[in-house]
Amino acid sequence: MLQFLAGSRLFTGDAIIEGQAIALDGGVIAGLVAEADLPAGSATVRLPAGSLLAPGFIDVQANGAGGVLFNGDPCEETVLRMAEALRRFGCTGLLPTLITDDRSRMAPAAEAVIAAMRRPESGILGIHFEGPFISPHKPGVHDLRYIRHPDGADLDFLCALPERMPHGRVLVTLAPEEVEDRTIARLAGAGVMVSAGHTIAGHGRTLDAVRHGLTGFTHLFNAMPPIAGREPGVAVAALERNGTWCGIIADGIHVDPATLRMALAAKGPAGLFLVTDAMPPVGTDADGFELYGRRILRRGGRLETEGGTLAGADIDMASAVRNCVDLLGLPLEESLRMASLYPATFLGMGDRLGRLEAGYGADLVLLDAGLRVLDTWIGGVRSSAGRPAAQG
Repeated sequence: MLQFLAGSRLFTGDAIIEGQAIALDGGVIAGLVAEADLPAGSATVRLPAGSLLAPGFIDVQANGAGGVLFNGDPCEETVLRMAEALRRFGCTGLLPTLITDDRSRMAPAAEAVIAAMRRPESGILGIHFEGPFISPHKPGVHDLRYIRHPDGADLDFLCALPERMPHGRVLVTLAPEEVEDRTIARLAGAGVMVSAGHTIAGHGRTLDAVRHGLTGFTHLFNAMPPIAGREPGVAVAALERNGTWCGIIADGIHVDPATLRMALAAKGPAGLFLVTDAMPPVGTDADGFELYGRRILRRGGRLETEGGTLAGADIDMASAVRNCVDLLGLPLEESLRMASLYPATFLGMGDRLGRLEAGYGADLVLLDAGLRVLDTWIGGVRSSAGRPAAQG
């Protein structure tokens, strides 16, 4: 039996429209219908006047939330708790992200994600390994003790994962200068997505990596050299190369808004997507957390070590969308696409997520006039049975 959601404006992925209801057939969108043409006696949920129903947000880089860190305890319970916390801020799909750590944590992390993906409404879309194959010259807060080059066992492990999560994605962030082209090609050939990050790769080396299968750039401008006139480097390669995608942290802290506006002008919005790089305090009132046995402080909108090194971000997807509008001056439609359709496209899921269109998954977010989250649906299942969700 079809269920109809009516009364709000709809952002289809292309435009904001009014006077239309969305029909859900279980976990799939059946189509849109004029509200005036809703069948008599139909199962209709009336949404708040002035609200906006949009495709749910997708975060491909979330390290923790709700008081837990994926690295801290890489198990199914941690993954589900992260997803629940981030869902309150409109995130209906995510890749739990394991940052550089001891080799022994990688397999349990993958098993946790595989288990969570078996739950239809978990919102887990795969896993992101941010490291450990990164540059020791650009570690950020990653622990130098665990940075290393991939060996045969690593590649066998990673290349076997896509078959074990056929509807999900495996993303690996590495430094192109620290691996061989054949390593990138093997990963890409096995269905592993490869992204450049925590790197000092030059412009030429980066383009070589792209030719061998690298398709993404992790938190653009962070943990990579700045652009220089005679040293364009990895950032320029990311901006100029068509067919690649760049994740950006739009918190106004990791990258100056003027620099992000420059990236938008160079790459175009349909090449950039929002990530949070979220850590355990997101969704809580905690004043910090532990990482590698060190205390990370939450102060002034930043998560940082005592010495001031950034350690992830204190932002959620709904806040990132608002910042795109308020700090970057983007139209609302483009801001929403950067949180939904564009990350879905990067993941190769743009044919089933990121639009309100027949045949797409019923992963939705309901926003108020201030772009704060009222509710979410994953696979057509509503999060709060009509009660307003936490504000994003």
